[in-house]
Amino acid sequence: MVLTIQQLLEIFPNARSQAGVFVSALNTAMARHRIDTPKRIAAFLAQVGHESGQLRYVRELGNNQYLSKYDTGTLALRLGNTPEADGDGQKYRGRGLIQITGRANYRQCSLGLFGDERLLALPELLEQPQWAAESAAWFWAQKGLNELADADQFNTITRRINGGLNGLQDRLEIWARARAVLCPAPGA
Repeated sequence: MVLTIQQLLEIFPNARSQAGVFVSALNTAMARHRIDTPKRIAAFLAQVGHESGQLRYVRELGNNQYLSKYDTGTLALRLGNTPEADGDGQKYRGRGLIQITGRANYRQCSLGLFGDERLLALPELLEQPQWAAESAAWFWAQKGLNELADADQFNTITRRINGGLNGLQDRLEIWARARAVLCPAPGA
């Protein structure tokens, strides 16, 4: 199934011109990672839509104080960042359409996408449409989310992406639009 710009705009009305920027990258990434049925695409787009503000943000928002939570302490260590206050939190902030966050996740994503560790030196690559979409689809596949989408386990998908149910209402609203656009009603 190939997603059109018009479908993407119906699902992400706030995306505006970003729909045209991302539609090809999304189609390529989804095909590569078997996000290839209406149910899978709808669930994927709902999560991507929330995490990226409907394709408007490929870099986590937040000032140095906000991002310092990724630089030192328990969360920083869990994300594979160094324990020193050395800027890892800023460098490995959330990027891409699903917000890959932390040195360990950047390393895994880099190995998955490129077969090397280039994202550790060039984390900004995940801000480019191709790699923003690829990183999201790679993450989706790594977490086994196609199978959960097939079984309509949306809350479980949200927890695997976000660690909780943050933004659940927005995710559900986007998912409803995506299903209305992509999943034909029985007998239609």
